[in-house]
Amino acid sequence: MLYGAMKVSVGAGLKATFRPWVEGKEHVPAEGPAILASNHLSFSDSFFLPAMLDRRVTFIAKAEYFNSPGVKGRLTAAFFRGVGQLPVDRTGGRGAGEAAIASAIAVLERGELFGIYPEGTRSPDGRLYRGKSGGLARVALATGAPVLPVAMIDTEKIQPPGKVVPKLMRPGIRIGAPLDFSRYQGMEGDRFILRSLTDEVMYAIMRLSGQEYVDVYATVAKRRLAEAAKGGDAADPERE
Repeated sequence: MLYGAMKVSVGAGLKATFRPWVEGKEHVPAEGPAILASNHLSFSDSFFLPAMLDRRVTFIAKAEYFNSPGVKGRLTAAFFRGVGQLPVDRTGGRGAGEAAIASAIAVLERGELFGIYPEGTRSPDGRLYRGKSGGLARVALATGAPVLPVAMIDTEKIQPPGKVVPKLMRPGIRIGAPLDFSRYQGMEGDRFILRSLTDEVMYAIMRLSGQEYVDVYATVAKRRLAEAAKGGDAADPERE
């Protein structure tokens, strides 16, 4: 009930204010499980995508959003639960990763839609970074759910870092045809298969988004950019 109320109120507000456009909505199944694997440009991605779909989409979110103290913390937690976010402690290393995978599998086994950002974090510069193979691929092979590549377009331009007031503009969403990885069923223990599946999804996202692809992890790119900022030098994430 809370999700439905939040979806109506938040979704209606986003649609009226930003008028996002969507291509490929017909690829989302009317029922049954599916994985929406998206690029990640902005905090708002997890709101725009569910707002534009008829079905519930569940994402994994940082546990900090759910356990902050005070009235503001409780309101924030209620909001994130209301828009279909699941709390996972991402500071706990391998155990946290396993918990996230188990949560994703449970969502799909209920026949629902699960949203995931294979890059693992937001792009620091609008480019598309290497997908992490430990999450998306394992969930896809464990459940047999089809993977729909998704490209968020221009969401990072709505509220760039340092800007308090959002810019009124039309972001976009492109949803690609489902990718079937049944040929890899039972091979989730093979790291080369996990890498191949993930790279295929990232290539599909790149084709949809038109982003430049960088074959390093976004977390590495962020660290290098932060180090360069401290040193006063420009950094290219592709350079060691």
